[in-house]
Amino acid sequence: MPGSALYERLMALHTREGGLVLPNAWDGLSALLLADAGFEAAATSSGALAATLGRPDGRHEVSRDEHLEHARLLGRLTGLPVNGDFEDGYGDTPEAVAVTVEAAVEHGLAGIGIEDTTGDPVRPIRGFDDAVDRVRAAVAAAKRRIVVTGRTDNFIQGRPDLDDTIRRLTAFAEVGADVVYAPFPPDLDALGAIVTAVAPTPVNVLVSPADKVLTVDELRQAGVKRISLGPFLYAGAMAALERATKALAAGDLAAATAGMGFDRIGELIAGAKH
Repeated sequence: MPGSALYERLMALHTREGGLVLPNAWDGLSALLLADAGFEAAATSSGALAATLGRPDGRHEVSRDEHLEHARLLGRLTGLPVNGDFEDGYGDTPEAVAVTVEAAVEHGLAGIGIEDTTGDPVRPIRGFDDAVDRVRAAVAAAKRRIVVTGRTDNFIQGRPDLDDTIRRLTAFAEVGADVVYAPFPPDLDALGAIVTAVAPTPVNVLVSPADKVLTVDELRQAGVKRISLGPFLYAGAMAALERATKALAAGDLAAATAGMGFDRIGELIAGAKH
C-alpha cells in the first residue's frame, strides 16, 4: 500500500468519533493476536522491542534499522497500519530525523513518533527551538505519506511543567504534527488543558494520566483521540511467563504449561499475510 494511502487510513482512525485504541506489539504473534481481536492499527514499543533483545530501552541500544525491520514485519504479517515508536527520530539533527522519516515511509510504516529527548541523563529534554525544528523537519519529510506524532517527555523526565508542555505540543501542532503526545500528564485536569490547547489536533495518551487509570470511555470523554499501551501489554505477558516459570521451578507442570494451545498459535500464523 502506498505511503499516502497508509497515511489516510491511519489518520481516518484518529479523526473519527471516538478515535482509536492503538495497542503495541512486540513480535509477530503478538501483532497477529491484536489483529485477530479486531484492532484496526498497531504500534511498536521501543521499550518492549529492546527487552525482547535483552537490551535497555534507548536509540543507542536498538538501531534504527532493527526497529524499521521490526515494524515492517508487524505490518506485513497483519496488514494493519503500524505506528513506529521511534525515540527521538534516531538523529542528532533535524536533517537526520528527516532521513529516519523517509526510511520509515520506505519500510511501509503508517506513523512515526518523534520525541524531544536527548538520551543524556543530565539534560534529558532538548531545548524548545531544537525540539520544534525536529518535528518541523519530520513533517516536511513526511509529505502526508506517514502520520507524524510530536511528543514531549517532560513529565516522565521529571519536568512537571504543564505550561512548557503545552507550549511544546502547541508548537508541534503549528509546524504540522498530525498528533501530539505527552506521556503521563499528572491528572485529568492537566490532560484536559492539553486537549483544549492543541485542538483540533488529536492527542495521544499512554494508558491514562499519572494519578489513576481511567477507562477507554472516560479518556474519550476527556477528548483523547488515541490511546496507546506502550510496553504494558508486553509486561503483562512477561508477568504470565514469570508465574509459569515459578510454577515450573516448584514442580507444578500443570500450571507451568496451562497457556495458549499450539493449535491456536498455528491458526494465527496460518492466517498471517505472509
